[in-house]
Amino acid sequence: MLDILHRKHAKGRGGEERWAGRVSENLKAMQEDSGMDVSGKYVRYTNEQVEALERVYHECPKPSSIRRQQLIKDCPILANIEPKQIKVWFQNRRCREKQRKESSRLVTVNAKLTALNKLLMEENERLSKHSSQLTLDNHLLRQELQQMPATPGKRKLPDQAALASTDTSCDSVVTGGLPPQPTPQHSPRASSPAELLSIAEETVTEFVSKATGTAIDWIQLPGMKPGPDAIGIVAISHGCPGVAARACSLVGLEPSKVVEVLKDRPSWLPDCRRLSILGSFPTANGGTVELLYTQMYAPTTLAPPRDFCTLRYTTILENRNVVICERSLSRAQGGPMIPPVQSFVRAEILPSGYLIRPCEGGGCIIHIVDHMDLEPWSVPEVLRPLYESSAVLAQKTTIAALRHLRQLSQEASGDSAPRNGQKPAALRALSQRLARGFNQAVNGFVEDGWAATVSDGMDDVSVMINESPTTKSSQIASERFLCTLGGGILCAKASMLLQNVPAALLIRFLREHRSEWADCDIDASAAAAFRSTTRNGTAGHSQLSLPLVNSSEQEELLEVVKLEQHTGAPDGIHMRDNFLLQLCSGIDENAVGVCSQLVFAPVDVTLSDDVPLLPSGFRVIPLDCHLIGGSGFSRTRDLASALEGGPEVTGLRTETGTGSSNHLRSVLTIAFQFAYEAHTRENCAAVARQYVRSVVASVQRVAIALAPSHSTPRQSPGSANAAVLARHILQSYRLNLGMDLARIDATDDNSLFEVFWQHTDAIVCCAWKGLPEFMFANRAGLDMLETTSGDLQNLVWEKTLDEEGQKTAYTDFTLVLQQGYTYLPAGVRISSMGRLAKYDRALAWKVMAEDDSIQCIAFLFMNWSFLT
Repeated sequence: MLDILHRKHAKGRGGEERWAGRVSENLKAMQEDSGMDVSGKYVRYTNEQVEALERVYHECPKPSSIRRQQLIKDCPILANIEPKQIKVWFQNRRCREKQRKESSRLVTVNAKLTALNKLLMEENERLSKHSSQLTLDNHLLRQELQQMPATPGKRKLPDQAALASTDTSCDSVVTGGLPPQPTPQHSPRASSPAELLSIAEETVTEFVSKATGTAIDWIQLPGMKPGPDAIGIVAISHGCPGVAARACSLVGLEPSKVVEVLKDRPSWLPDCRRLSILGSFPTANGGTVELLYTQMYAPTTLAPPRDFCTLRYTTILENRNVVICERSLSRAQGGPMIPPVQSFVRAEILPSGYLIRPCEGGGCIIHIVDHMDLEPWSVPEVLRPLYESSAVLAQKTTIAALRHLRQLSQEASGDSAPRNGQKPAALRALSQRLARGFNQAVNGFVEDGWAATVSDGMDDVSVMINESPTTKSSQIASERFLCTLGGGILCAKASMLLQNVPAALLIRFLREHRSEWADCDIDASAAAAFRSTTRNGTAGHSQLSLPLVNSSEQEELLEVVKLEQHTGAPDGIHMRDNFLLQLCSGIDENAVGVCSQLVFAPVDVTLSDDVPLLPSGFRVIPLDCHLIGGSGFSRTRDLASALEGGPEVTGLRTETGTGSSNHLRSVLTIAFQFAYEAHTRENCAAVARQYVRSVVASVQRVAIALAPSHSTPRQSPGSANAAVLARHILQSYRLNLGMDLARIDATDDNSLFEVFWQHTDAIVCCAWKGLPEFMFANRAGLDMLETTSGDLQNLVWEKTLDEEGQKTAYTDFTLVLQQGYTYLPAGVRISSMGRLAKYDRALAWKVMAEDDSIQCIAFLFMNWSFLT
């Protein structure tokens, strides 16, 4: 027995020694990984060593082991450092960089939340005062009604009571029942500086009352998502004359810079053609009064452009806030003596402007008010909603100003990194040139050198030529071609009305499936001539991808598209480079009042700041701005094959149509520009006219296929199992979590499937067959994975997971099988197109069949969006 005890004691000591050895080895490894030497002291790098490592880090933040060994060989000053220590230095450096960025982001988010909280408190205080005033007015009105005599025939109406007065003079009696006469502040005045200054001061008062008071009833712009990443608080008018929009936001620029930027309207608003200062004079308080003449482009060929004669007043208030206000002036008020300009409609700017409030620690809070009367009587009746919509004004002008200020703020802070060697400011300038050049092509002003050609007897396509461009942008665009060919620029354009087609969906399809509309059945020689400038196949395109706004807002992309090589162009039409600089904007289907457009121009492979541009493209303007689309990516993905035959198109619309986009109206404008030689002008005009007609026919065919039907969506043609599975998914959710996934008013399978299909969050179901396999998804789930119901089962489950997701996926499945459901943290999924879709939170639960067997596992991804 004693021998046995001795052996156990010795074995125990051996185990302790082995354990101590392992601890020593682990401690040594930890010391090496943390930058310590064997003695436990941290390795201290000299300044020269840090500089050498920093140089390599800026070139390659995550060097491979071979690169690190090569670094030791190339830099003798690093020879005394172990490779593991260098690896740890790069790890720590990346960690510090990540912490710095996260700290900077949190500071920015905190500043935004503080500013938004201040704005919301002010808005709440304003609404409280407005509510109190309405309550008081209601109380007074009740008292007046109670004091009215009850004898029939002698009861005073409220209007009569309001007109009752102790003043019995003739003037009071005569004017009492007439409409209000012009008040003294709006009476005709002379054009002296004192009188203009008086008008300017009144404009400040009216503008501030709109920006921070209750002069206008404001409602939130539909589709705007609040939060720290939002561009600001945007509202539109309700029931006021004209159209009006208001916005409040935090801007990370100094007030003086904001004033400089906003006053230069043509630099940030592509719709502004010209802004001329006719005269100005300073004021005693340090302000400036200016008389302006402004011209705005027309958005389509079916409407004339607008111009304004205005007074602009810039001043600093007593509370140090800066005000830039503007209003139109009539001739009697001393406005600029500019007669009506041919082809322009004189519109009116009601008191509008910018209120800039400095913030502690830098930056400022800006309030923007745009209030206009765009004279909708001057356009065809079908286009009048475009000029009567405050949402359109908010998107085109108000939000555009905030977006431009945010871009400048990001560039100033260094948050906008260069893309493919191009600086953000240069890319922004290129996108503005594209948009402005397309506006010039659509409008075709005579003073810029444009002249109409003789029609071929059909008015569907108009062709204009420009043999002597006079504007600066036209000069840049045609410099290379006109100098070498001695010709000019030709523009063929057309407009058409579309029904039941979401504008964002159509533009997105035109961008992603270029061959569907570019491969037109026209004369072979004309096709070969124009393929190098306007036509291509579906060759892969490399994107510069400049996200001009956040993903939560209207998406805008600037990219370079590589075209297929084509040869054999006929004489007379100059071959162009096989690259396009392309601008795609307004592709957010949930944004209200957004103009969607796809503009492109041939460029060289080396993209420079002064590259000649000859923009062409499409613009779709929704006319029913109260409707919000949302048909999803799956329809655009299926359409390329569906266009080949009629039955597939019908099936496609039945599968993906939601009925929510029915009765949509929009106007499509197409404009294509070409350079031509002088002796081939007539031939090029005829070919261009035929080409645009073929493009119009292709777009019409696409629009018909995209138009949704009233049918209920279905997961697979003729399958009743989809509705049954949707019922099981909803029932299992209620069984596991004790609540309903969505409000359900009916119990039949078709209604339940409608609820499942229309759910805003992505729902994806996986079957467990040794490995998880996709089997079912709602519309949002198909959009997130960028696939279709037919291709979903062919998608490999593991390929949709990132590295972190692959580590925890099987654990998540195990928890669901054991507990019935589990919550998952924020993460990302990879779509079939390789794009990353982030989500704020996820939930997984077991889906039980009627026989209590496990049918599948459902995943719900909340608030998902694609990373830009």
